[in-house]
Amino acid sequence: MPCYPEGVTPMKDVAKSAPQLCTRFHYASELIGRRWNGAIIFMLLKQTCRFATLRDGIPGITDRMLSERLQELEAEGLVERTVVPETPVRVEYSLSKKGTALAEAVDSIASWAEKYIPLQPDKAKPGRAAQLKRRAASR
Repeated sequence: MPCYPEGVTPMKDVAKSAPQLCTRFHYASELIGRRWNGAIIFMLLKQTCRFATLRDGIPGITDRMLSERLQELEAEGLVERTVVPETPVRVEYSLSKKGTALAEAVDSIASWAEKYIPLQPDKAKPGRAAQLKRRAASR
């Protein structure tokens, strides 16, 4: 079913009518584009991860924010949380079928970024190790 409200034509016919934002597209882009969500999805497309692996792999994210975003993505049905009953208990995060369906879109964004977004190391946020080192030095 197309993502256009009744009476709205596809983008190729935009010149003929005023454009309207598709509600589904808007919701999806806000969900995926919310800060940290794209990075979490990107990492989980590569492999199943534990909390610490995600935290260490996403520069600048806090434990609290990662926890909130994982809960949000789980509630949306994109992420699955699996408790492995070992000692100690292990929790792993992976993408659901719905989350994995984003692979093509994420790959397209990654290709676009590779082509159009220059790397600027001076603007890169420090990784988790650098944050902890700075925090320890300031005490």
